[in-house]
Amino acid sequence: MEEITEGVNAINLAADSQKKNRIQVSNTKKPLFFYVNLAKRYMQQHNEVELSALGMAIATVVTVAEILKNNGLAVEKKIMTSTVDIKDDSRGRPVSKAKIEILLGKTENFDELMAAEAEERDIGDEEQS
Repeated sequence: MEEITEGVNAINLAADSQKKNRIQVSNTKKPLFFYVNLAKRYMQQHNEVELSALGMAIATVVTVAEILKNNGLAVEKKIMTSTVDIKDDSRGRPVSKAKIEILLGKTENFDELMAAEAEERDIGDEEQS
């Protein structure tokens, strides 16, 4: 019985480490608003979103967070910075990279603003047809 409990706890720990509301921003050429819109969707589903990035992608995460805050959609809950060692095969030794994690929560009027945004899109769609 004890082994089963340990197994279940291990599964729960694994699930926690892969959070459903975490967006790992990379330096791929995805447009900025891809991440902004994804973050909005995650906040609708989970009430908060964690944006995470390494190295050069940190600027993108900060910009996404600022756009959401300036539009009245998000409030900053927590910012964590650290360094992580990444194995670099080309150099044959680990390289230290800066890491940032920003936890954003919904503002009180998040749902109102999102509803207004959806309404504007619907009106725009009707005008085009």
